[in-house]
Amino acid sequence: MSAIRQAGQELRGTLQLATPIIVGHLGQNLMGVADSVMIGHVGTVPLAASAFAGALFGMMFVVSIGVLSSVAVRTAMAFGASRTHECGEIVRHGLAIATALSLFFVACVTLFMDELHRLGQPHDVLTVARPYMWIITWSLLPTLAYQVLRQFYEAVSRPWLPMAIVLAGVVLNVFLNWILIYGNLGAPRLELVGAGWATLITRWAIVVALFAHLVSAARMRDFLPAQWGARLSALSVRDLLVLGVPVGGQLMFEAGIFTAAAILMGWLGAVTLAAHQIAIACISTIFMVPLGVGLATAVRIGQCVGAGEPARLRPIAFGSLGAAAAFMILVAVVLVAAGRLISSGFVRDAEVIATAANLLAVAAMFQLFDGTQVVASGGLRGLTDVKMPAIITFIGYWAIGLPCAWWLGFPAGLGGVGVWLGLLAGLAVCSIWLTARLWHRTAR
Repeated sequence: MSAIRQAGQELRGTLQLATPIIVGHLGQNLMGVADSVMIGHVGTVPLAASAFAGALFGMMFVVSIGVLSSVAVRTAMAFGASRTHECGEIVRHGLAIATALSLFFVACVTLFMDELHRLGQPHDVLTVARPYMWIITWSLLPTLAYQVLRQFYEAVSRPWLPMAIVLAGVVLNVFLNWILIYGNLGAPRLELVGAGWATLITRWAIVVALFAHLVSAARMRDFLPAQWGARLSALSVRDLLVLGVPVGGQLMFEAGIFTAAAILMGWLGAVTLAAHQIAIACISTIFMVPLGVGLATAVRIGQCVGAGEPARLRPIAFGSLGAAAAFMILVAVVLVAAGRLISSGFVRDAEVIATAANLLAVAAMFQLFDGTQVVASGGLRGLTDVKMPAIITFIGYWAIGLPCAWWLGFPAGLGGVGVWLGLLAGLAVCSIWLTARLWHRTAR
């Protein structure tokens, strides 16, 4: 069988697993997009405040997701080796780590809330952002707990229920936004703070629904731990952290560069920061597709490792890479052709719309690199290769991307477009390097 044909066959299996993962992630991301659209109709300053707070929250979230990514890999390996009794213990320890991470970040935000002015953002933006930031930080606890449960369901090839629950959550979030942002049905008009409360309530509803199914469904009984409240194993916690912390570091470098970009945009004013939020909302939604493919790739490679089938690793990995690249090329064409139309759906301010359209044109260029790097990272994670990818990401984003973003945005005078071109440079380095490493590792 030719390598291309084998890759195509493996791609079908990957896409079967990836489809509900993609839809679920799209649904979860649509909560943020809905917030941006509904807040954008309140005004430019609330939209800019949501961008600033969202960038800080996003860094905490993705670092935590990186640390917790070991749940999916270890569960997939145990499931591939038919050790179903281990899966529940992995979930139990993952939930404990998620709780600890949530409380740590809540403490950090509490300590540094009064120091946000040191990041150089406009005063009116900070005034609106602080209460919103406080509320969404507390939503980390249900969000991370859901991520642990979702990864477990995906790793044992049962991804459809988390997807359905998230889609129901999108509807609930939009409804609560309509009530709390605009003051409908007799509720007070809370604007951005209302969006924060809607997000918090929705995230709790989602995790409670998924956990209720886990503990009550007969078909999940074999995966449950013997005792949820039993004493934690230090060895099990260490095993998850040894694999997860380097991934958390990798995602911290990646998310941190976008947080830094949001801060740089804030130096350019509320209009540029609002435009940045629109562009981020768009590309983060698109990113859910290759992200889902990357997560499915990590799970399938982990299952192959557990089952002792190394010959399937490269076809799985590079079938996924080809699919992600093709999708992102198509998306790039849409962003260039319809950037202004897309931007006008978020806000009425003509200056913000024009600026966002220019940013989306740059985003079109790095969609290809963004899609391939996340799939390559997923493949390497499935092989438990996590330390070197973290180093690659640090070099690409912080040694190359951030200096380029600052120089192009300010000394070179390109403004927001220059900042995004700098991000493009860092992303291209990471994508090429990670793909080359995946090729090398799957050849063994």
